[in-house]
Amino acid sequence: MGFTVSDEVLGTLIPIAVYWIYSGIFIILGDKLEKYRLHTKAEEDTKNVVSKLTVMKGVFVQQAFQIAISMLLFTLIKDEAGAPKPNPPLYIIAVQFIIAMIVLDTWQYFMHRYMHLNKFLYKHIHSKHHTLVVPYAFGALYNHPLEGLLLDTIGGALAFLVTGMTPRVGVFFFSFATIKTVDDHCGVWLPINILHLFFANNSAYHDVHHQLYGTKYNFSQPFFVTWDKIMGTYMPYSLEKRKEGGFEARPVKD
Repeated sequence: MGFTVSDEVLGTLIPIAVYWIYSGIFIILGDKLEKYRLHTKAEEDTKNVVSKLTVMKGVFVQQAFQIAISMLLFTLIKDEAGAPKPNPPLYIIAVQFIIAMIVLDTWQYFMHRYMHLNKFLYKHIHSKHHTLVVPYAFGALYNHPLEGLLLDTIGGALAFLVTGMTPRVGVFFFSFATIKTVDDHCGVWLPINILHLFFANNSAYHDVHHQLYGTKYNFSQPFFVTWDKIMGTYMPYSLEKRKEGGFEARPVKD
């Protein structure tokens, strides 16, 4: 009998593997991306107050919590007979993806915004993420563990449960959401990025939020900017080329 891995295990572990593989691409490319950076290397070194080793350890802690909660969720909802749930037709999966994106965006917008408005939550929890004033790819999930639980794990669980997607479909959705989150924090503006064709919420948009002038704006993540526009927290930007190379996302004032 061959060794098989359940969809539940794959749905838990593959998005984590995708996180490190995709962020690893940015690390490997390194200097080749210098001319596309949204901040200089000097700014990254001086403005970020935590080391990359600390960030890596913090991400590992959050992902450990993510694994535990995900396996608990799959255990609770698993059919007593243990039979795998059949996957729906592609058009149903497409609808599930769209609904899941809306659910996840809605949850994360309001939770994220509240963590900025509540001084206690910001000081003791969310400010950890903002120690990365200059975001980079593998720092995307550098959060306080409680924030990781509230925003990412619970938000993902809600999207999964509301849509009724199967664990197999969940593998693809959460892998996609992971790629989008890493891309938004990568700190570079690539001239050819297919994600930018479909989503206005991108690395430059989120970079504005990480700057001092933008901490009360651009809360939306990881897909659309809809809630920012509805709630009046949308800050548009212009992308300007720097003389020394790279780009800068500058806020556009009305």
